[in-house]
Amino acid sequence: MNDMRIICIIPARYASTRFPGKPLAPLCGKPMIQWVYECARSARMVQKAYVATDDRRIHDAVSAFGGNAVMTSGNYQSGTDRIADVVKNMECDIVVNLQGDEPAMNPETIDLAVKALISDPVCDISTAMVRIRDENIYLSPNVVKVVCSLDGQALYFSRSPIPSRARAGGKTEYERFFGYKHLGLYVYRKDALLSFPTLQPTFLEKLECLEQLRFLEYHYKIKVVETPHDSIGVDTPEDLKALEARIKGGCGDDVCGQGRKVSSHD
Repeated sequence: MNDMRIICIIPARYASTRFPGKPLAPLCGKPMIQWVYECARSARMVQKAYVATDDRRIHDAVSAFGGNAVMTSGNYQSGTDRIADVVKNMECDIVVNLQGDEPAMNPETIDLAVKALISDPVCDISTAMVRIRDENIYLSPNVVKVVCSLDGQALYFSRSPIPSRARAGGKTEYERFFGYKHLGLYVYRKDALLSFPTLQPTFLEKLECLEQLRFLEYHYKIKVVETPHDSIGVDTPEDLKALEARIKGGCGDDVCGQGRKVSSHD
């Protein structure tokens, strides 16, 4: 396991319909992208981290806090395409894709997903999920859900409530079950990642607006590991304010892994 070369790429765009410039938005005194970068650096399995961006302002902000930034052309259909282009000439075996709007991802979740992929040679990709305990989250189209096989491989991802039989307020285990939320984290074997841009976008991928469905439709295997740590993606200024309030209120430890020592790999 220690011989594997593991890097993390954080895609970060300045343009955003709902929240322009959100990677640079301040969160408790530092830009949001710095929180994401430090999260990646705090994961014990990650040896090097980079922010991949098409905007010089983000590049310069990352450099200013001592991070590694890579400029990209900006002509990509998806964040996965951007990451594949960045790593094609890098020496690595495994690539972690940590979304640039996930400042609350717990580093332990990254480590769990990396270990899950390394320990399962059949799988090409791994990711993480957390159990849903709130019906509103289960019903929200903004929250991606996942269902898995008995051996932990992803069967499907959807913005719809899956599994469909989940009900609130029932007495049985099945009626109380709200399923699993998919977190904004992927771990790829390098060859699987590099194959992504060569695959034509698929019907279900376009229907759900979920890139990972392209892998499933082309029969790539995705291992899904359950984590006890939820993560709060930031899509709007309101999301950022809510996360800041949670951190300042002392409720961020379980989400962000606050207090974890940043690794010295870089």
